[in-house]
Amino acid sequence: MAGAAPAWHLVRQLLWSIALMGSLTSTVFLGMVLFAAVRYAMTCRTQRQRVLGVPLWELPAVTILKPLHGREARLEENLESFFRQDYPEFAIVFGVRNYEDQALSVVDKLQAKYPQVPTRIVVSGEPSWPSAKVYSLSNMMASCAGQFLVISDSDVLVRPDFLRNVIPPLLNPKVGLVTCLYQGIPARGLWSQLDALGMSIEMPSGVLVAEMVDGMKFALGAAMAVRRDAIEAIGGIRETGYFYSDDFVLGNRIAGAGYEVVLSHYKVGHVLASRSLPRTLGDQLRWLKSTRFSRSLGHVGSGLTYAVPFGLLALLLGLGHSNHLRAGLELFLMAWLNRMLLALAVGWGIMRDRRSLWLCWLYLLRDLLGFGVWVASFSGKTFFWRGETYQFGNEGRITPEQRPVSLPN
Repeated sequence: MAGAAPAWHLVRQLLWSIALMGSLTSTVFLGMVLFAAVRYAMTCRTQRQRVLGVPLWELPAVTILKPLHGREARLEENLESFFRQDYPEFAIVFGVRNYEDQALSVVDKLQAKYPQVPTRIVVSGEPSWPSAKVYSLSNMMASCAGQFLVISDSDVLVRPDFLRNVIPPLLNPKVGLVTCLYQGIPARGLWSQLDALGMSIEMPSGVLVAEMVDGMKFALGAAMAVRRDAIEAIGGIRETGYFYSDDFVLGNRIAGAGYEVVLSHYKVGHVLASRSLPRTLGDQLRWLKSTRFSRSLGHVGSGLTYAVPFGLLALLLGLGHSNHLRAGLELFLMAWLNRMLLALAVGWGIMRDRRSLWLCWLYLLRDLLGFGVWVASFSGKTFFWRGETYQFGNEGRITPEQRPVSLPN
């Protein structure tokens, strides 16, 4: 028993050191985010002026590629927002695995409602590549000959001026891809609200800092405008067919080929379905496992950007020792204020998400849950995605367990 006291004292000191270090690193991260947010806001002002300065007659024809998989929540509203684009000339190509896909009934309804919009449905059959989405995209791209493409997920909602804002930068042949930040649009329920806050605050914070530190060398899959010659320069869309994070890889490969990747001033909406807490955390875990395998060092370092877990640790240690109670309470309040400021500066200041104003005090819970998912991401390499079970491998490559694959050459 005599040796237990010194041992516990050492453990307590170690835990205090961890709490102090995490409080420091999360504060440094907040400072970087605030600086990056100001920098991005200034860039957006200039970019918006340039985009709107391009006359309508110079805007090229565009093909929108929409991979579909089932009838998701608010699918009709999401797809209709692309039919309603205020743009001179565009077409939409939808991709499904088979004619039994329930999403096709929504497409049929919108085709009848907007007969002036050229559309095409491409049925790719069962995928032979690891990524079913990229396999579908490859077939969709083969069906159209346009130079300017937009790749967008089925759960994305845009305003009628979307194409008008994201296409003009591609008129510069040095720009290969334009990508957009996205705001979370929640369904009913606390967990969906927290998930949406993460999309509107945590995700753009990381993107803005990464763009500031290392330049834009990746893309966000919600909405990407891309030149076909840039895709061909990397060997075609099949080069991303190994990966779950195909959007990140596409942007990274295009940047590596010498093209510029532009982070647009324009933001789109990412519509969430009503889901249970396990389902919500499972989706977040899948994303974090992907970064663990594809960008391992960055993934490890991201654990130090969370604030609330370290503040909470300090508070618990303070409650267990009266001499440290004030310090523990101060560190916890500092962490809470840290996350509130992050929510206000990014969620409202950059993303204009009103929920970030009246839920900024609740963002500490999202930060704590995010840290728990980050810890869980270090266990295992299996994940479930759109009805299939996959295994993560080196560099974030994926292998489905239920079907054979023929890797693209």
